[in-house]
Amino acid sequence: MKNLAVLLLAHGSPDSVDQIPEFLLRVTGGRPLPPESIQEIQHRYGLIGRSPLTALTLEQAELLAQKTGRRVYVGMRNWHPYIADTVRTMIADGVDHAVVICLAPQNSRTSVGLYRAALAAEPPPFSIRFVESWHDHPLLIKAFAEKLRAGRPPNVPTIFTAHSVPQRTITEGDPYDQQARETAALVAKQAVLAPAAWTFAFQSQGMSGGPWLGPTVEDTIIALKQRGHKAVFIQPIGFLCDHVEVLYDIDIGFKQFAKKRDIRLTRAESLNNSPSLTNVLAALVGKSM
Repeated sequence: MKNLAVLLLAHGSPDSVDQIPEFLLRVTGGRPLPPESIQEIQHRYGLIGRSPLTALTLEQAELLAQKTGRRVYVGMRNWHPYIADTVRTMIADGVDHAVVICLAPQNSRTSVGLYRAALAAEPPPFSIRFVESWHDHPLLIKAFAEKLRAGRPPNVPTIFTAHSVPQRTITEGDPYDQQARETAALVAKQAVLAPAAWTFAFQSQGMSGGPWLGPTVEDTIIALKQRGHKAVFIQPIGFLCDHVEVLYDIDIGFKQFAKKRDIRLTRAESLNNSPSLTNVLAALVGKSM
């Protein structure tokens, strides 16, 4: 019988503020960023202590291994454990076939595409089944809807968010914009939100590289205030676990922005290492083996 395994791919996150410059060089492919940009990112990481992304991903891998009875490996594109190092471990373990899942449900060449390219840089000798996208998987929609219902205050409008990407990416045919909005619409339907009770925005726009996808969360908060709302609820459906885009951008940056405008901002709990996320991943594995 074949030695079947699962490979989870994620962005990666440094373990300390001191590692930020090296980490950012990995993110940009060796292109140096202005010192002020590096300092700002270090400041943000410093405020949240550290990103739990790697720890949460490793925990989820262990939960998935228990659920499926398969070996589950983790490879990061921009930090340890690097994808290439993980693949070498899989080879040493005698893996024959792997289901590869990017922990980014919506497909974009700026995320899923880069993970796939990193895996292809040193093609593994075993066969793989690459899950292209799972933005509309019923169990994912159910998981997000459960978190929304558990955290959303009554009669407070919901802003669904996903990480922005450069506008040129979508112009060139990337499905990310459409898939992110579809996830939001499906979660709203599952949670029985009226059309007027929710909206969608892109967050965490880049500091350079031309126009990025909007509308921004800041503009959306202002628009809701102008409609008479005194509170907003954010659910980041483009992210699966807590990291700097959630713990700083939402919990600190957007919350401070809203407070200055007399708006109360709360958010949904992330899926993190929840059994509901494990169930989604297990279903993807079962379908792809």
